[in-house]
Amino acid sequence: MITQGAALNRWRLILGKNADGQLPLEQDRLVRVDEALDFLYGREQGEDVKRDSQGGGGASRPTVARWLSEVRSLFPQETAEILQRHALDRYQLTELLADREVLERMEPNQALLETVLSLKHLMKGPVLDTARRIVKRVTEQLTEKMRSEVQRSALGKLDRNRRSNLRSARNLDMQRTIRKNLSHYDRENHRLLLEQLYFNGRVRRYNPWRVILAVDESGSMLSSIIHSAVMAGIFASLPLLDTRLVIFDTAVVDLSGRVEDPVETLMSVQLGGGTDIAGALRYCESLISMPHRTLVVLISDLCEGNTRQNLYGVCHDILESGAKLVALTALDENAAPAYDRTTAEKLADMGAWVGAMTPARLADFMADVMRE
Repeated sequence: MITQGAALNRWRLILGKNADGQLPLEQDRLVRVDEALDFLYGREQGEDVKRDSQGGGGASRPTVARWLSEVRSLFPQETAEILQRHALDRYQLTELLADREVLERMEPNQALLETVLSLKHLMKGPVLDTARRIVKRVTEQLTEKMRSEVQRSALGKLDRNRRSNLRSARNLDMQRTIRKNLSHYDRENHRLLLEQLYFNGRVRRYNPWRVILAVDESGSMLSSIIHSAVMAGIFASLPLLDTRLVIFDTAVVDLSGRVEDPVETLMSVQLGGGTDIAGALRYCESLISMPHRTLVVLISDLCEGNTRQNLYGVCHDILESGAKLVALTALDENAAPAYDRTTAEKLADMGAWVGAMTPARLADFMADVMRE
């Protein structure tokens, strides 16, 4: 049961500092909670209220760093994450991302990852290094979760030839080993230091399916971009798939050489700008060598920056070749898209599969296509 005093304290915190004369807070912890909430939500006050509440002999307002520390010590983790998200999204407190120490104290989660990717062009030096570590940590969390989902999916059941832990020269994956260890190259002695070796299973790939992921860099697609980068890395580890990854706005960047490293993929993304979906799909069309074993997955809101006729033309050509075309208007856990419905309906009429999916559903869908 909530006592009358507790109820009054809740109302006092809801009403804010302007109710202090009528409902004073007596507990030190509640005063600290009040200060932390006022630092953020006091920004909603009108200028007349702000002027009346300024001045006097009260305590000075906390710095962003001190505020973040207070929030994490005063509130449960879930509440602290909500306050952190409001600070970034609603009140644009980008100072949170300008200080390395502050950034290191923030809770690594997808919301923070999205904000980092949106603002990474403003970062440099130690702050950018810290941001990269955050991207790596959150990406690893997502990869672990999504890999488990893929392994449980129909696609996971199709994949019987996983990477091998058998460490033998015969099974050494030389190309992957060199690529993953390039950051350890000793320039002075001209030697490549191998921190980790990578091995293939004994069964080689025969006639794998080629999956081409084309990801729209529009800011509205950010959550889908993150999940696409992680899924591409997971697909690249499956011997039955030959995975290609391109990102695009008005230009196309082929990241197939980095597909196994979602951190590098995400740090390469430049959000915003125009959109040339037709141009991106023309490039994807050039990657098709065995149409009947190729799946082109377009991840976009379908808001074409050029003429729709060009887009319809290249989609027609891909489908006519015998390749499968999937247009995902969202690829994330929520699968709640905002997209151009006219274009979506036209592509569906042409024979493309159009919709939104969770990553696990995409894995199941791909397995169904490969069984046909």
